[in-house]
Amino acid sequence: MNIEQARFNMIEQQIRPWDVLDSSVLSLLAVVRREEFVPPAHRALAFMDLEVPLPEGQCMLAPKVEARLLQELQVHKHERVLEIGAGSGHMAALLAHKAQHVVSLEIRPALAELASANLRRAAVLNAEVRCADGALGLPGEAPFDVILLSGSVAAVPRALLEQLRVGGRLAAIVGNEPVMRAMRITRTAEDAWQRVELFDTVAQRLDGFGEPSKFRF
Repeated sequence: MNIEQARFNMIEQQIRPWDVLDSSVLSLLAVVRREEFVPPAHRALAFMDLEVPLPEGQCMLAPKVEARLLQELQVHKHERVLEIGAGSGHMAALLAHKAQHVVSLEIRPALAELASANLRRAAVLNAEVRCADGALGLPGEAPFDVILLSGSVAAVPRALLEQLRVGGRLAAIVGNEPVMRAMRITRTAEDAWQRVELFDTVAQRLDGFGEPSKFRF
């Protein structure tokens, strides 16, 4: 497989047509080597328009979904990011190139170890993976500028929304199969959040998220 051609095709044929037009995101996808975050047995799938399998029945988000979420969050160099669901560490690597620091919470020890090893090998120094229940967030280290849920949830827990700084953004894929919707939620004041629906997609459910308490905007 010609890896560079496959990477180019992924960006031009999958990601750009999905309204990912931010040049900083597109150039980042050319630099962060997605194939190095894919298990060796599935490396041939690295650039395909699908969710690549990971250990323990988990999977990576499809490339175009990762790219679109990254674009919608508009991460800046001075910002602190919390990711829920490390997976292979690929999304944490993308976020780390745009942020000051990234903490990624992964409930499955095997995946936390995999993601940490991948980030070390890729020399990503400003992202760390912790084995923890992401549904709780990190209240002791809040507030965060950006929170990303790298998987789907039935609804976003209020506990996570409250860990956003005023002006901070949270992105998640919300709903139940067959209809899920990616959304961005911005904290506009101490007790106010604004929700924008972004696009329809389907993603694997994040571990550790039970049915949340009802929260209305």
